[in-house]
Amino acid sequence: MIYPAWDELSAHVDSKYTLVVAAAKRARQLMEENEGMFDEGATNPVTVALEEIKKGLVKYERTKFGIK
Repeated sequence: MIYPAWDELSAHVDSKYTLVVAAAKRARQLMEENEGMFDEGATNPVTVALEEIKKGLVKYERTKFGIK
């Protein structure tokens, strides 16, 4: 992962694990919502998800028990 850098993303998440899970879930949402948008040559949905996390558009909630 080159861009956005961890330093820029760390202000919005509490750990690298949280970043990976939040980005993966958001990327899946983007792929489901925009089925034709992420074809060959388009921006990667993971990159879009990381940019949204960097901008503070993606929120998450940590729970102590159960499926998150």
